[in-house]
Amino acid sequence: MENVRIDKWLWAARFFKTRALAKKAIEGGKVEYNGARVKTSKSVEAGALIKVPQGWDTWEVEVLAVTDQRRGAPEARELYRETSQSQARRERETEARRLANRSVMAPRGRPDKKQRRDIQRFQRQRPDE
Repeated sequence: MENVRIDKWLWAARFFKTRALAKKAIEGGKVEYNGARVKTSKSVEAGALIKVPQGWDTWEVEVLAVTDQRRGAPEARELYRETSQSQARRERETEARRLANRSVMAPRGRPDKKQRRDIQRFQRQRPDE
């Protein structure tokens, strides 16, 4: 068994692009190891549960293998397995975001001359009027 720091493992598993970003997330309290905040020096063990933020989503993964070498994405996916609850939650949240974005009307293009004048008139208005 290797002793691998959690920041190295997160980098090797391709959750973060650099070790510095992994370290920053860990020190900021964004990463949980077995339900608790950790320090960057924490050694990762197989079977541990790690919560990792990824953009809008939070992944909850179980560690399957330990390594400190960054390899290709297919090999990196073999280091962990996402829990079924995490996967279902991420899919639900993705669908909710997709539906919320659908309801937002995008502008149809640049404003024409009349619309520009209306915008300028609105911007010139004083708040006390």
